[in-house]
Amino acid sequence: MRRDPRELRRALMRVAATLAGHFTAAQALAVGYSYPAQAYHVQRGEWTRIERGVYRLTDWPVDRHADLIRWTLWSRNLGVVSHDSALSIHELGDVMPARTHLTVPRSFRTRSPGVILHRADLSAGDIEERVGFRVTTPTRSLLDAAAGGMEVDRLAHAIQDAVDRGIVRERKLRLDAQSVSPATTRIELALAQVTP
Repeated sequence: MRRDPRELRRALMRVAATLAGHFTAAQALAVGYSYPAQAYHVQRGEWTRIERGVYRLTDWPVDRHADLIRWTLWSRNLGVVSHDSALSIHELGDVMPARTHLTVPRSFRTRSPGVILHRADLSAGDIEERVGFRVTTPTRSLLDAAAGGMEVDRLAHAIQDAVDRGIVRERKLRLDAQSVSPATTRIELALAQVTP
């Protein structure tokens, strides 16, 4: 039985609304759009193909975080925006990464030259939900950046911003850094530059 096209569109809009106008081919299929119907909507210009299996409703306003939503969908919703990219989202420091940093589970095997992948199994306490993507918390983002080798001066600037805004406490950051051994020394050096 053929479904009403308006009903299909409404169902797809409900999915896309949670992803700033984006959706996957699998999500479109789940609401009733066959693969030939998907190709038809792309050809008509109603859907914009962002990447293989990732689309955006063409008439939906482009979200300022569209690239992060794209990589989240590309990773099958397993990726979490992290490291320098997360610091940028949290507006900590002056980090402007050229490519998106994404933390994926250790078992994740897909690769792309457009994204920098980090493999770790994050806990729920390390993640914040945003519209269409997830991002590591400010504390986890600082620890990841430190462990990843961010220069101490830039790290100190990001920590200073977090402390000044009251979203990170120095003492807790020191304690948390002890569980991420590559970050401990760099966090301590950066904290030495932070003014109370």
